[in-house]
Amino acid sequence: MRMVAAGSASGALATAGAAVPAVTPTGERAFMAGLLQKMAEPVLSNMANGTLQKHFALELSPTWDGRDRRVAYLECFARLMAGAAPWLALPATDTAEGRTRRRLQQLALQSYVNAVDPASPDYLAWKGGGQALVDSAYFTNALMRAPGVLWDPLDSVTKGRIVAEIKALRRIDPPYINWLLFAAMNEAWLLSIGEEHDPMRLNGAIRKINEWYVGDGWVKDGDAFHFDYYGAFVMHPMMVEILEVLARFKAPFWNAKPAELHAQALKRMQRYAEHLERFVSPEGSFPPIGRSLTYRTAAFQPLALLAWRKQLPASLPEGQVRAAMHAVHKAIWSEPGNFTRDGYLTIGFVGHQPQLGDWYSNNGSMYIASASFLPLGLPETDSYWTAPAQAWTQKKAFAGQPFAKDYPVKY
Repeated sequence: MRMVAAGSASGALATAGAAVPAVTPTGERAFMAGLLQKMAEPVLSNMANGTLQKHFALELSPTWDGRDRRVAYLECFARLMAGAAPWLALPATDTAEGRTRRRLQQLALQSYVNAVDPASPDYLAWKGGGQALVDSAYFTNALMRAPGVLWDPLDSVTKGRIVAEIKALRRIDPPYINWLLFAAMNEAWLLSIGEEHDPMRLNGAIRKINEWYVGDGWVKDGDAFHFDYYGAFVMHPMMVEILEVLARFKAPFWNAKPAELHAQALKRMQRYAEHLERFVSPEGSFPPIGRSLTYRTAAFQPLALLAWRKQLPASLPEGQVRAAMHAVHKAIWSEPGNFTRDGYLTIGFVGHQPQLGDWYSNNGSMYIASASFLPLGLPETDSYWTAPAQAWTQKKAFAGQPFAKDYPVKY
């Protein structure tokens, strides 16, 4: 199927206003699918109709720095899609979840059309300041995670517009922090679709992240170490996925082999994931530390990514990770204040807590939380969903049960 350019008739638009079949929230998988649908529904149904910017009432942090607020719509759509892409990529099935996925995938395709059509009311803020580079990386990361259902069906005009917008962001000089990976992600995506790419933006970022690695799975963000979740939000997942592309296409990297660098990065992310699992309390809470705390469950993106890729370390059985992640999702998302009356995310950690916002925070930023839903990209018959649930580390520890001790690694 090929999507039509904006302004033409579209099946996605035809279904946008139709009755929405609910995913019944019973069981761990259905609970997660229901949450992801709840996040995605108002965003994609409106953006497919070109009405997201009309209907999505913005909430800005009390310390907002005054940047162009329209970047919130790019943040909202791109971050949502980065987490939802694997779920939408599953084959269509004649179930409530399968029909929901199919409908949302069609809405997402039309949303991509509108995102880059200058005539659309929902044309995104590509020409704005530096924040556009940040969220372009989540935009391309989604396309990289599910090319068969999000990229291949797009019409040639839309594809050309997306490539042009991404290449035009090379005008932004990223600061020497995690932003280097945003520029590199875009170049990796361009490489993955056979487009001209910039090796310096790719290889320079990889070198810097390896220089900033401090050991035992932790990475500095620039010259300073931050005890926060940026290893989960950006550093580990993007490093691994960028290196996957370099290794797959045997891209040039001076005096090194991308496949070996990828293997190293994967082991480091697995080690970091072991720490994340140990952060989960017996009740599913986790330490409220550091910057961007309002990204909520995105703090567990490495665990989610490894589960989806079937790359969890041997120390983390699938049933244990699934049980811990379910506990986390219940602890965070059971609070109604996470959503507005119109169904959009609010600024907060557990519920609506705008005072926790950082100077760059808006409610569009919050959609990075979808990154913890990556295991939904595994079919319901996969062992991740069918393996018996197991107590996670803290649940064992505080119940007086045997649990594995933890030791540092040197890779």
